[in-house]
Amino acid sequence: MEALGPKGVINDWRKFKLESEDSDSTPPSKKEILRQMSSPQSRNSKDSKERVSRKMSIQEYELIHKEKEDENCLRKYRRQCMQDMHQKLSFGPRYGFVYELETGEQFLETIEKEQKITTIVVHIYEDGIKGCDALNDSLTCLAAEYPIVKFCKIKASNTGAGDRFSLDVLPTLLVYKGGELISNFISVAEQFAEEFFAGDVESFLNEYGLLPEREVHTLEHTKIEEEEDIE
Repeated sequence: MEALGPKGVINDWRKFKLESEDSDSTPPSKKEILRQMSSPQSRNSKDSKERVSRKMSIQEYELIHKEKEDENCLRKYRRQCMQDMHQKLSFGPRYGFVYELETGEQFLETIEKEQKITTIVVHIYEDGIKGCDALNDSLTCLAAEYPIVKFCKIKASNTGAGDRFSLDVLPTLLVYKGGELISNFISVAEQFAEEFFAGDVESFLNEYGLLPEREVHTLEHTKIEEEEDIE
């Protein structure tokens, strides 16, 4: 059997609806319209052109509107299937925001108990320190774009190791994976311009191979291809 694309599925759906209509209860005009819509080639006939050119009745309008709703439902269903499949293929938990760690115990627990495949980016900061606010804002954006990366932040004074994270080394970024520290960037704001944004931090982390491929590009590309198939 030939594989059917979205257009074939829609036409089969329309034919099924036509066949399932009770012949005694369905008005002849509605059956005729369904027949025209399930057989696109019939629109090329002279008779079809005359029907299309005449003023559309309320019944015809409602029927066509219902067909468009059916196609929209099919489009949404297909998009959901693609997203579900993408979710299953993306191994590991998903996060999507920056976690605020309140104590050194939470810090250690996050590093030690997270899955080994998960990359954890921790921002050590303090209020009022140059670059800390901008870095927090940037990580918030990156957390949404890289949901399989766990982004966290903790005040240096809450780590229980304030002597190691003095104000002159802030903001500091620590990157862990499998319970091990794989990158350590002290005074990381010095790597950027006076004003920096999420894209700058993203490029910096990518230089060290610390971020996975962005998922949002794949989803948007799938959505565009899907809508082109339906049209």
